[in-house]
Amino acid sequence: MRLPRPFYRLPLRFDVERLRAEAAALPAGAWARHPNDIKGNSAARLISVDGGENDEVNGRMQATPHLQQSPYIRQILASFGVVWSRSRLLRLAPGAIVPEHADINYHWFTRVRLHIPIVTRPEVRFYCADQSVHMAAGEAWVFDNWRSHRVENFTPDERIHLVADTSGSANFWQLVAQSDNPNAQVREVPYIADRQLSPLMERSKLAAVMTPGEMDFLILDLRSELEARENLSDSRARLIRYHGLLEGFCKDWRQLYSLYGEEPDGWPEFVRLRDSIRNASRELSEGLMMRTNRVPAHQVLEGRVLRAMLSLPQPARRRMQKIDAPIFIVSAPRSGSTLLFETLAASSQLCTVGGEAHWLVEGIEALRPGAPGIDSNRLTAEHVSDVIAADIREQILSRLQDHAGRPLREPGERRFLEKTPKNSLRIPFFNHIFPDARFVFLWRDPRENISSIMEAWRSGNWRTYPKLEGFDGPWSMLLPPGWRAMNGRPLAEIAAWQWERTNARILDDLQALSSERWAALEYDELLRNPVGAIGKLCDFLRMPVDSALAQRLSAPQPPSRYTLTPPAADKWRANEAQIAPVLPSVQATWDRLRALSGAQGVGDVS
Repeated sequence: MRLPRPFYRLPLRFDVERLRAEAAALPAGAWARHPNDIKGNSAARLISVDGGENDEVNGRMQATPHLQQSPYIRQILASFGVVWSRSRLLRLAPGAIVPEHADINYHWFTRVRLHIPIVTRPEVRFYCADQSVHMAAGEAWVFDNWRSHRVENFTPDERIHLVADTSGSANFWQLVAQSDNPNAQVREVPYIADRQLSPLMERSKLAAVMTPGEMDFLILDLRSELEARENLSDSRARLIRYHGLLEGFCKDWRQLYSLYGEEPDGWPEFVRLRDSIRNASRELSEGLMMRTNRVPAHQVLEGRVLRAMLSLPQPARRRMQKIDAPIFIVSAPRSGSTLLFETLAASSQLCTVGGEAHWLVEGIEALRPGAPGIDSNRLTAEHVSDVIAADIREQILSRLQDHAGRPLREPGERRFLEKTPKNSLRIPFFNHIFPDARFVFLWRDPRENISSIMEAWRSGNWRTYPKLEGFDGPWSMLLPPGWRAMNGRPLAEIAAWQWERTNARILDDLQALSSERWAALEYDELLRNPVGAIGKLCDFLRMPVDSALAQRLSAPQPPSRYTLTPPAADKWRANEAQIAPVLPSVQATWDRLRALSGAQGVGDVS
């Protein structure tokens, strides 16, 4: 919730020893990993949807067994006389942090988070905007979580806070206002033995269709914070167009609501309008952000409005809403992944977004190289938030095509197939979003592959970053970590480095997964024996070779859409003089790849 200033300390004190005893009494299994998998962050759920082990915010809130066994925490929550939403104990391990972020989702538009520290040390710091405080044990705090904030626990001990979300009653906000009064009397809230109290908990759920009044309110507030990056060349024109887009969307939503209300026969029209504004906003909002927290405009629209405006019953949702068991082809650039993708995509059992999807990740401004904390194409689970995960899924679902290139509104039982070389550096990122994903690793002889990468650089057709601070000239293809060390290096060395860094990272990431989650294939085997290689991959993917795929395999494999020059035996020897000196730098990874093929049999899959 947006507040006039960053921090408020309420005039309340709680029994720290009793709180620590109740926290310590929870079983080890009560502590779950942070929903965004932030290292060192864990939580014990106290109030959740249906009292279950989940982190949802839409549904009937009930006490979990952990709250049931914590009478003083129940007394504390009940003493405020407010209605509580999701509430937890949050634990921060020694040396861990809560990364800087802003809470932008619909849930937070009308709710504030109460913090009651239980276990802490004076060195633990809570930062919000340009201020920082230490929240001492037994105190009560609220803060403006619309502003960027973070927590640092650079101590040898864990930190535990009771955190509880509420919109707050009039009396609650009067209590918050007393934090301005240095003479306010601090009220002690003691533990009272044998006193059984139950806090009030939210029962309301999101409406199936958001009312026009609430839509106007949310959008107007977003527009009040909207501004453009200083270096955006057409900032004024883009701002005007984006304001117009949002204003027109609200008018169209009101018209649809007037026609259908929440009746099911109108739901497809609401979905179409939502998908339309999502795609238009993603394109038009480039360089636009929120004034206070600098969060990209589309990310706020997605989290605050688009994900909350429709809460349709499960049968009304698209059957593939979860995108079950998607398939990601991962490889170094110029390894032949387009040929493999186009071959598999011929199957009627699969669907795609039509080709490489660089926009899938880099359409989210916060994930592009140059954004805070992002220096390359490398992304891990720590870069996934609920908003980003939902945005990735929705982007895929709104652009699906069948094997003939026709748009899919109802994907049915088809599985999603994706191939973008940059995503080869993002395996942990996509594994977190799609924990049932399957990865197909295609690798190519480094001599051939390095030569092809060199030719791609020379052609200028694969320039991905026209200007990088720390590199002279444009950059081509994917951007591994450590790219600055390549500035001024010969082209063959850069190409060899891209090959080695990408393949080594893929190997490390895949070998951290269970063996049934990934398969490896050598490009040479795909060329020599496409029927056998694709058959083994289909066995791994647990999908038969259907008639459409069999027809594709019955004819000679055509050049892929990204073929630069016609294939030829030993074509790489045109660059042999430049490649030979750099081969020692890739030898260790090449040995790992050959050992992998040897263990599996050439072209076999794990």
